[in-house]
Amino acid sequence: MNYFTDPGFWETASFVVTVFGLPFAIFLFLYEQRKERDSEDEEAYQLLQNAYNDFLKIVLNNPDLQLRSATMSNNLTDDQRERTLIIYEMLIALFERAYIVSYEDDLKGVALRRWNSWDDYMREWSRREDFYYLLPQLLRGEDPDFAAYIRRVADEEQHGKILQR
Repeated sequence: MNYFTDPGFWETASFVVTVFGLPFAIFLFLYEQRKERDSEDEEAYQLLQNAYNDFLKIVLNNPDLQLRSATMSNNLTDDQRERTLIIYEMLIALFERAYIVSYEDDLKGVALRRWNSWDDYMREWSRREDFYYLLPQLLRGEDPDFAAYIRRVADEEQHGKILQR
């Protein structure tokens, strides 16, 4: 018997495709979309991490500013203060970009771990008194949600420093 000419065969094949094939195709499509989104998120995270590494190279190339020390330098020249301000402006721009690209209120899993690394960076820099005191100036014109977030983080870190003393 020739299956290709039998209408019953085609009806059964159509039923099998509808019941099994279509849901599988939908599942496969959604799975691939999710993988693509995850890949895009990972790429964005890597680009931001690379930008932060480039920022740290700038810090490294300006050792006279002592930006990696625990305390702020009080005896900076006008040139050093200006370079410090510019470097902090670059840092705020990077933090804002990370916030806009990566932050959501209900992060979970890998996205939460990625965001926690940025939160750690923000907390680390917010412990520096000069960065903290320059925040109002640095945050002028920045995204309001980001500004509120980093102000809260900075206040928590400065409050924690006071409690440790």
